[in-house]
Amino acid sequence: QVQLVESGGGLVQAGGSLRLSCAASGRTFSSYAMGWFRQAPGKEREFVAAISWSGGNTYYAHSMKGRFTISRDNAKNTVYLQMNSLKPEDTAVYYCAAGVTSDSRSVYYTGDEYDYWGQGTQVTVSS
Repeated sequence: QVQLVESGGGLVQAGGSLRLSCAASGRTFSSYAMGWFRQAPGKEREFVAAISWSGGNTYYAHSMKGRFTISRDNAKNTVYLQMNSLKPEDTAVYYCAAGVTSDSRSVYYTGDEYDYWGQGTQVTVSS
């Protein structure tokens, strides 16, 4: 069992930056592949970025690549999402997720592959 708590959301102007954090507690954090998803009002949840438990592999949704960076610090049991050049269409609730894996290189980009979810943090980008 692992508990995930996101933080760092807020209101930012278009073109600005935010850094989201997801703190994990419970089982060994380094046993989990981690991911970020988001859900805008009236829309389905969509994949944002993923990172392997070793941190060596990352994967991004096409629209975020080059603007967002996912990273993790296993010593701090935390995964981060650095978001730059934010656009109004990035407005959403952002969720982190953890997926149990025995493969240090695995990255997952579908929600079904994740076992645990945080409560989410709101990101609002004004135009």
